[in-house]
Amino acid sequence: MTPPPAGLPTRKAARDLLEATLEHRRPLEEALEALPRRLDPRDRAAAHRIAAAVLRRLGSIDEVLSPFLRKEPPPPARHALRIGAAELLLLETPPHAAVATAVALAPRAFAGLVNAVLRKVAAEGASALEGLDAPRLDTPAWLWSAWHAAYGPAVRAIAEAHRGPAPLDLTLAPGAAPPAGAEALPTGSWRMAAGTRVTDLPGFAEGHFWVQDAAAALPAMLLAPRPGERIADLCAAPGGKTAQLAAAGAEVTAVERDPARAARLAENLARLRLAATIVQADAATWTPPAPFDAILLDAPCTATGTIRRHPDVAHTKRARDVTTAAEAQARLLASAARMLKPGGRLVFATCSLQPEEGEAHLARAASLGLAHDPFAAADLPGLPEAITPQGWLRTRPDFWPARGGMDGFFAARFRPAG
Repeated sequence: MTPPPAGLPTRKAARDLLEATLEHRRPLEEALEALPRRLDPRDRAAAHRIAAAVLRRLGSIDEVLSPFLRKEPPPPARHALRIGAAELLLLETPPHAAVATAVALAPRAFAGLVNAVLRKVAAEGASALEGLDAPRLDTPAWLWSAWHAAYGPAVRAIAEAHRGPAPLDLTLAPGAAPPAGAEALPTGSWRMAAGTRVTDLPGFAEGHFWVQDAAAALPAMLLAPRPGERIADLCAAPGGKTAQLAAAGAEVTAVERDPARAARLAENLARLRLAATIVQADAATWTPPAPFDAILLDAPCTATGTIRRHPDVAHTKRARDVTTAAEAQARLLASAARMLKPGGRLVFATCSLQPEEGEAHLARAASLGLAHDPFAAADLPGLPEAITPQGWLRTRPDFWPARGGMDGFFAARFRPAG
């Protein structure tokens, strides 16, 4: 019997990740956690890399495969074809290895089809991608339409920013030095190359830094926490913003509904040697013992601003999810307004590019007795272009293209009216 080709466990894991994401709409990170524990860590990492490449370029891959398919193959065969094509066209896997493992991965009845199709793709090589409108193909139609309506021609640059893996951004603990090779960003974050494993960096175990996209660090920065202030971080896990607030000397109450995420928050703060009071509760219904000086509400959202780091989001979310998320955000914003003391300040943020989850909340805030307190460009000297003429924060993936982009974020600051 011919032994299976080397690397087959990796491709099986990649197929499982694609099945979970594309067929069951499970987040890629959740699917990764569900892989068998016996899988070698290197195979796990390689499977994630393959699956992420397929998800980033799914439309282009399917367009390349289309001329060679008379009818739609069943999902297991389709995933084998996608994995083989991604390895051939995007990941520089030797053709014989990419084809052999894809054939072994496919259902036996479709092995011949997978072999024939991928040999044709291998013969074309990288030229198979030439002439394709990749940004449009690789962006689901509902997202393209929504972003075009919101950002006009910039939709193409946004889609372009999603085509490759994102760098790794770090926030430093007070007094800590950045890891060797890190690039200083204008907003104070530090950037490492894409593919960097944060746990391998000297200083990680000692709590010298934490992972946080440069855009994700901005809402807490714009809240401008001061030592001794009582500040609530609502929907706090995994804790990057809680850490920012605690590092500034604030007395932080971190509220997190999910028990597992609350435990992760506690673990992260312990590694960073930073203190906060963790409350496991639903921020939409929780009542604090006393109002807060300031509140940071980074509300759960569709996360369409994070596609460069989480390419599964483009395929697990639907337009109806935006409406559902916006309704939940409105409830959280109303609850946060009740927690704020007179003269206090509230920063509301989402990592979504959808206006329904950002700008649309300004009108809702007014009905809650909150007055918009506009940001000024001087509030963010390292990235003044992210402060809109209306005075809110709007970052996009196509910002800093030469540096590797950033997540899409919305943030606005409010104070009690009157």
